[in-house]
Amino acid sequence: MSKKVIIIGAGAAGLMAAGVAGKLGAEVVLIEKNPQPGKKLNITGKGRCNVTNNCDADELMKNIPKNSRFMYSAFSAFSPQDTMAFFENLGVMLKTERGYRVFPESDNAHDITDALVRFAKMNGAKIIHDTVVQIKTENGNVCGVKTVSGEFSCDSVIVATGGVSYPLTGSTGDGYAFARECGHTVTEPQGSLVPLVGETDLCKSAQGLTLKNITLTAKNAQGKVLFSELGEMLFTHFGISGPLALSASAHMRDFENERYHVCLDLKPGLLHEKLEERILRDVEEKKNKDIQNLLRGLLPARMINIVLKKAGIDGETKANAMTREMRRCLRDTLKELRIDIDGKRPVSEAIITSGGVNVKEINPKTMESKIVHGLYFAGEVLDVDAYTGGFNLQIAWSSAYSAGMYAAQEI
Repeated sequence: MSKKVIIIGAGAAGLMAAGVAGKLGAEVVLIEKNPQPGKKLNITGKGRCNVTNNCDADELMKNIPKNSRFMYSAFSAFSPQDTMAFFENLGVMLKTERGYRVFPESDNAHDITDALVRFAKMNGAKIIHDTVVQIKTENGNVCGVKTVSGEFSCDSVIVATGGVSYPLTGSTGDGYAFARECGHTVTEPQGSLVPLVGETDLCKSAQGLTLKNITLTAKNAQGKVLFSELGEMLFTHFGISGPLALSASAHMRDFENERYHVCLDLKPGLLHEKLEERILRDVEEKKNKDIQNLLRGLLPARMINIVLKKAGIDGETKANAMTREMRRCLRDTLKELRIDIDGKRPVSEAIITSGGVNVKEINPKTMESKIVHGLYFAGEVLDVDAYTGGFNLQIAWSSAYSAGMYAAQEI
């Protein structure tokens, strides 16, 4: 007898699980509260969708700072290479970019979503648009779900509701409530891959300015390097955002007990000596100009006062009055402009949620609850998260593959 499987949430994990369960002969109903499936998936990677990371198992595990061992079995069953083959077999050609990040050749996230919807439907999954309000259980077993419009009986339920980041896409923490009602504990969610708050007055003065081709290095109070990468970032009214800031935020995980700061190398292409030579050459060519005017050839206009303030240099000082000490202080500031970080923006502004259903209460091979038989979890609702680079979506694909496979096994 075919099992009846209900999946809550038609995002990355839900669509994958639906197709897998249907392919194994289960009768699958996928319930999504949004008018269209894959709403959050369509905006990932700035609308390009970083599908996975073309790396080996060791590299994959290294990029999951929390509960990586829990994912070992799931990654063994469905690896990044399996993900790539899966989408290409569905007609979505992929490409590998810097950092082994994998994207669709079209640079269009909708191609990934459309392929997943096709996969689910061609394997018999029925997608309905409704809102689940309760998972029904009886004697420690799942027996159905209650929605706004009625009730559905089933043998298994897969919760693939996402976290609480980007709530406008439907990720409003429903899965956490379902998990708690079924006896699970939930680690309080916080933002990962989220903008950073710090030195508000300084950052606000450059609000809206994007810095490209800089190196951002994140450190703790002891000066230990937690993250360092070349790329771009954005100044905001509260601090910093953009790809580098979001990536760095995933490495800042304990603001209650730790202090963090970032250092910006505004001239990563120039070594200290070469940069000092450049400054000295500018001084010799423009001796009678103010230092603030001298820097126009080195920096965006809105960065000049920030750099001078950090270097402790009066911008109206004439270039020919610049001492060797001032010149070196300017050089060092250009190579390591420090911004103290006070915290993160709200989790609702995060790309990924850190926290979720306690994985000690989940079977890592099957993704089934150890508390309620027939209850499965997949994707961001689990207390597993990764750094940027396609690793978080791989968690979704792998956990959903396992959940879909075992939820569909015949009684």
